[in-house]
Amino acid sequence: MPRPITTGLDGSTESRAAAEWAAREATLRRLPLHLVHAWAMEAPTARTAMEPEVRRHWALRILREAEADLSARHPDLSISAEQVHEPPVAALLERGERAEALVLGSRGHGAVTGFLLGSVGLRVLSRAACPVVLVRKESLREPDRAGDEVVVGVQATGEPAGALLDFAFTAAAARRLPLRAVRAWRLPPLFAHSPEALRQMDEDGGIEAHERRALAETLRPLREKFPDVPVVEHVELGSATEVLLTAATRARLLAVGRRTEHPALATRLGHVAYAVLHHAHCPIAVVPHD
Repeated sequence: MPRPITTGLDGSTESRAAAEWAAREATLRRLPLHLVHAWAMEAPTARTAMEPEVRRHWALRILREAEADLSARHPDLSISAEQVHEPPVAALLERGERAEALVLGSRGHGAVTGFLLGSVGLRVLSRAACPVVLVRKESLREPDRAGDEVVVGVQATGEPAGALLDFAFTAAAARRLPLRAVRAWRLPPLFAHSPEALRQMDEDGGIEAHERRALAETLRPLREKFPDVPVVEHVELGSATEVLLTAATRARLLAVGRRTEHPALATRLGHVAYAVLHHAHCPIAVVPHD
């Protein structure tokens, strides 16, 4: 059975926008859609003072209304819904292990909100086993434009970039859009490279030529796997964040990577991923890789 696109719902406009984006993505990729509402018992406050059964009723209503609405707009889409009584982080992380992607709502340029609030969103983004896509409700209203692309930031090269690039190529193929692979480079400080590395760069024709070659070699297996996806290899001198955000001005989707090899940093994102989450205008996918 194919793994679903999974999205969290809490009834907010941000989470409904995320659910609509997830439904479109599932339709494009011919995957099922799974809706989740998770909640845990809290100490009563002026804002949350209601009986558990009342809260459960309203949560179930949120799911049913969303499922009915999405089914009406996407009649060919297989949709399931689930209400779970557990903390949202644990619920989404567990379901992310069985999902192609998790889709969450985001309130524009600022903290991650919608289904997840504050540090909860950061913990899911930085620990999920699958790609996590952040969607702003404004991005759903933007019409398709000529020249739109899927953009992917390629900081790692070689095998570590495989999962990120596979996600980005799959997204571009589903949308029938070109892929722009972006790699930024900077002049190294003195003694930053070994003599062997400097020799290799010199043989490649300089640092920029070396970076272009590294990107081309990394992209080659994915070009062969997705021969119908046009690819733009974008290599530019400058800050990785600035280069990527500038290149993504016409992005329909922006994908960035997140390394998973440092368990001590399990609640942190890389600085590039963190910056684009706050400043990019399109949906953003954060993809874990080694």
